[in-house]
Amino acid sequence: MFKEVADIKTADQLHLPVPEAKFETVVVQPSEIQKEMVADLSERAAAVHGGSVDPSVDNMLKITSDGRKIGLDQRLMNPLLPDDPNSKLNACVQNVLRIWEEGQADKLTQLLFCDLSTPKGDGTFNVYEDIRDKLVAAGVPREEIAFIHDADTEAKKKELFGKVRTGEVRVLLGSTQKMGAGTNVQDRLVAVHHLDVGWRPADMTQRNGRIIRQGKDGTRYEASETPFETAGAPPDAGSLHVPHHRQTGV
Repeated sequence: MFKEVADIKTADQLHLPVPEAKFETVVVQPSEIQKEMVADLSERAAAVHGGSVDPSVDNMLKITSDGRKIGLDQRLMNPLLPDDPNSKLNACVQNVLRIWEEGQADKLTQLLFCDLSTPKGDGTFNVYEDIRDKLVAAGVPREEIAFIHDADTEAKKKELFGKVRTGEVRVLLGSTQKMGAGTNVQDRLVAVHHLDVGWRPADMTQRNGRIIRQGKDGTRYEASETPFETAGAPPDAGSLHVPHHRQTGV
């Protein structure tokens, strides 16, 4: 009924006045440990499909979840494993650090999206604190880095967003749910980094909408959107295409 009376237009049809963004996908090679883990996932999947394992013991949901963890950082499967210097997490850290240094004069800001391994505050390994600690060790002042999860009230969010807009906080990490819709911090924003990819079309639209939006002065600051992938690590490999296919039906 709604489609019979409504004229639906998507953003690409409306040609809204938004800044052009530079899109660059960074693909890193998996470590030998990750390759072994991916091979194990294949064996587990074959066992599940063959019916030789009880669903309460292992199933495709668990396998998919483990695949996402492996693609993000092997330490999510075992925190005692070594930190791979060539991981996509470390590639992201280097990218953020470079942009932070280049934007010192104008206090340019960046967003990092990651739905997995959010900070729990219980001392367990998570990528949020790992990224922050590495940036601080490289010279970024700790007070310029923030987690959206620490702003647990509307008043705290308003204060945090204000600090990002003025450049007092220059690196903000968060999940799609907490840092998607309603996050208006575009004033000095030059880069959005994706350490993982949401499966729903709206997830990536909301993420990129933090920088590719009306009211963003693209002539002053270049907009950059960078997803990071681990080659051959399901569901990392090709995951960027899934939300697009679901949205367009292609």
